[in-house]
Amino acid sequence: MDINQVLDSLEKFVQDSAAQVVAWWQNLIVWLAQQFAAFAKVLEGWGVPAHKSLASAYLIAYVTLGVLFLLCVWRLVAIRRKRRRVTAARLHKKAESPGIKPPASVPESEVPAQGESKTEAGIDEASEPLAIKSGEEQGLSVYERMRHGLAKTHRSLFGKLDAILGAGTKVDSDTIEEIEEVLVSADFGVKTTQKLVTVLQDRLSRGEMQQPEQVRKALREEILSILSRQDCTRNIDAHQPHVMLVVGVNGVGKTTTIGKLAHQYKQQGKRVLLGAGDTFRAAAADQLVAWGERADVPVVRHSEGSDPAAVAFDAAKAAVAREADVLIIDTAGRLHTKVNLMEEMKKIRRVLEREIAAAPHETLLVLDATTGQNALMQARLFQEAVAIDGIILTKLDGTARGGMAVAIAAELQVPVRYVGVGEGVGDLRPFDPEMFVDALFENH
Repeated sequence: MDINQVLDSLEKFVQDSAAQVVAWWQNLIVWLAQQFAAFAKVLEGWGVPAHKSLASAYLIAYVTLGVLFLLCVWRLVAIRRKRRRVTAARLHKKAESPGIKPPASVPESEVPAQGESKTEAGIDEASEPLAIKSGEEQGLSVYERMRHGLAKTHRSLFGKLDAILGAGTKVDSDTIEEIEEVLVSADFGVKTTQKLVTVLQDRLSRGEMQQPEQVRKALREEILSILSRQDCTRNIDAHQPHVMLVVGVNGVGKTTTIGKLAHQYKQQGKRVLLGAGDTFRAAAADQLVAWGERADVPVVRHSEGSDPAAVAFDAAKAAVAREADVLIIDTAGRLHTKVNLMEEMKKIRRVLEREIAAAPHETLLVLDATTGQNALMQARLFQEAVAIDGIILTKLDGTARGGMAVAIAAELQVPVRYVGVGEGVGDLRPFDPEMFVDALFENH
């Protein structure tokens, strides 16, 4: 069978199929007309005038279909609410897991001011707050937790470097090229890798790098230099309250990070207030409330789907009235490509600035280290849209891409403020460049 026969058969099949569809559609229309005519006769028997019976039949059919549609919508909404309640129940169950004990009493600073109710301040009344067991109580120092969290990056980076820089290795241009490949695979980024390689090549040309250990030392010094160029600290006592706006896409651990930040500031003796500005994602406010209960921190929230700027307004008012030291505002996980969501973010900033001078004093972008170069792209686009002041890099313990912290500091000139090196509440650590590099380069 040649190609022409195949095409002829295909054309005949299409024509026959189209004819069958048209015939079926015509039969369906005729059948519907017959049914409506029969129903109109029934209506005439019930006393409906003959000239109105057919129109009445159509009207009844449309109303019936409309009711069925609304019932389907109601059922879908009921299912969604049930799922949301199940999610909230799981979060509360997790908050009440073993090892978490309620404190003996609530600090006096968390009692509303005289004449001000929690409802008027926009603050949820939660059940008895829960205390969290910190990382220090588990017997690990800050450095040990950082070292443990960077173990995968260390094995990936220095396992390959050790293979290249073995005993007796002659350091030459070929060695530098192999190191370049290793740095790119650890997500140091192309631009950052080129900077590091240029430094190594310069030292090699000057005869300063003859031994493998000198290569490691040169890498360590240059990485530390890159990370130390930006000030990673922040004086939160300069404003009262110090307002932090936390942004990022869904799934990066934004709400969990806010809960850990609230716990750390609470442990430092600060009066902390949280604003549940993520009114878009189902159960987002419930999740933040659960974290607030665990950290013994009040939360300002509205109903799901409400205006995030209104939440920010009430949170700012409550923070001023309660003389809070720190106000942390959660936001919806918004894609950096959606212009309307970015405009919403700008509206939140305007509301905060109107209520509290120079607020927000800090805008932190939460990034998932496991997403590699995509995280760097997010950081670049968010920086253009909402003026990022610092980065929080989460899930660093679950990836071998710890070089992302170096790439962000080198390419965006935005400081990394915190790094997440574990699931514990004490594993979100203020970023210390020297400690980071020591933990990265030390033999594990």
